[in-house]
Amino acid sequence: MFLKGKTAIVTGSTSGIGLAYAKAFAAEGANVMINGFGDADAIEAERAKLQEASGATALYDAADMTRPDQITAMVERCHAELGGPDIIVNNAGIQHVAKIEEFPPEKFDAIIAINMASAWHMMRAAVPHMKTSGWGRIISTASAHSLTASPGKSAYVMAKHALAGLTKTIALETATDGITVNCISPGYVWTPLVEEQIPDTMKARGMTREQVMNDVLLAAQPTKEFILPEDVAALAVFLCRDEAKGITGANLSVDGGWTAA
Repeated sequence: MFLKGKTAIVTGSTSGIGLAYAKAFAAEGANVMINGFGDADAIEAERAKLQEASGATALYDAADMTRPDQITAMVERCHAELGGPDIIVNNAGIQHVAKIEEFPPEKFDAIIAINMASAWHMMRAAVPHMKTSGWGRIISTASAHSLTASPGKSAYVMAKHALAGLTKTIALETATDGITVNCISPGYVWTPLVEEQIPDTMKARGMTREQVMNDVLLAAQPTKEFILPEDVAALAVFLCRDEAKGITGANLSVDGGWTAA
């Protein structure tokens, strides 16, 4: 349990990849603060499981990732109640699929706020604590769409490209502070976010569910298999190890070969 005594915040972690990150950190003994929306009883059940797994403390914070003041307050609450934060994972994300002329502006604003701007606010709040302790790990969930594009996803692709650029910039700013800053770019991971975007893609492309699954989602991945949330989380755990201290400013693909083409 090499993360015993460390504290991690994972945004968007009540399900999917985010919950997998939280479970992986807890399994290594870290205090964990989870965040996101969902059924209160289900969230409490997951929080209790995390605390049992870690032998440390797990807390839940309902900060809205569109609200900078709430993001800052969550980081400060973590510092006051758990210490750190030593590790932050910017994972909160939403999706909407539509051609640009049909794309609702409010959907664009929400995607930019949650998928991109929230990461900037998290880093701004957490970096001073990491500099004080002389150790930190900042990890962001980007996407294969941080490296390539797909029709109908203008806001998402824009946000993920920007997140990769933000990663490089903050890595340079913190290079001598014992902090590493990286992003992980998964291909299609079987999560609620992916499952929920299937109807939008069906509508935008005039396809059946099966066609979207086989001809859109997995068509991009040469392995023809979905990435598992646990696979992404395992890489995040490695980035927290001392052996990974030389990895910073990197965009690490876990995409079944999607961006190799």
